[in-house]
Amino acid sequence: MRSIPDRRVTPLAGLAVAVFAASTSAILVRWSGAPSTVAAFYRVLFTTLLVAPIAVWFHREEFARLSRRNLGLATLAGVALAIHFGTWFESLDHTSVAASVTLVQLQPVFVVLGAGLVLGERITRRTVAAIGVAIAGAAVMSFGDAGQAPLADSTAFGNGLALVGAMTLAGYVLAGRSIRQRVSLFPYVTVVYAACAISLFAVVGVQGHAFVAYPPTEWLLFLAMALVPGILGHTLINWTLEHVESVVVSVAWLGEPLGATLLAFGLLGEVPDAITLAGGVLVLGGIFATTRTRDHDG
Repeated sequence: MRSIPDRRVTPLAGLAVAVFAASTSAILVRWSGAPSTVAAFYRVLFTTLLVAPIAVWFHREEFARLSRRNLGLATLAGVALAIHFGTWFESLDHTSVAASVTLVQLQPVFVVLGAGLVLGERITRRTVAAIGVAIAGAAVMSFGDAGQAPLADSTAFGNGLALVGAMTLAGYVLAGRSIRQRVSLFPYVTVVYAACAISLFAVVGVQGHAFVAYPPTEWLLFLAMALVPGILGHTLINWTLEHVESVVVSVAWLGEPLGATLLAFGLLGEVPDAITLAGGVLVLGGIFATTRTRDHDG
């Protein structure tokens, strides 16, 4: 089976690039004037069109051998990813970039909870305490960000959407954790992204949004979302999971809120208030402690 050589890129360098690329997502979404589900749909559609030819060319035989179980789990992962994108993109219309990106990064906490409830993994008291810190930080951010204009009237709704995005992203991670041990990167992400794109297509159709009536700048933004946070972000992070311990990837991913907040400050002029910053520190500290306790206990 032919495969793409990956020795030219070290895993840690790839991870650093992936985290920075993921940090640009919220900025690109905020710049877009298209409905959030439309932006999410085209991001995933274009990402699918970019990875599918590579998967077919280098992994044609593996596609034919995909079991119904792996295909079904990858499809469910794609649906979970669609819900994640839909709720998270929408949250950016109602709350700040700092709050939205930090809250959606609660996903490692939900991964730990899911691993305990679904996979039967043991959850220690230290893990529960760390989860409590992260949730407390999320609550602080929700209160602190509520006074920001012009988002004040809908901030709580936006923060809630970001939390839903975190939970569904955790489902995507839990499904992918086991599948990636059996399926190569490009066949896996092609099925996931295709299922995600189909799900978002249906949502856009039900909502009645236009599919093509957008100016050239919007199409450039859609393509940028696919290339940067799509290919260089999500897909590259999935690649690093083959070479770097999951706890390292999880902790490194915590750099996304910091990167997005700094980009929002420089490009959008969003200055997070003191309470939002304090809540963000608690959230990131709780997530870091969660991943560390799982690493030590495992």
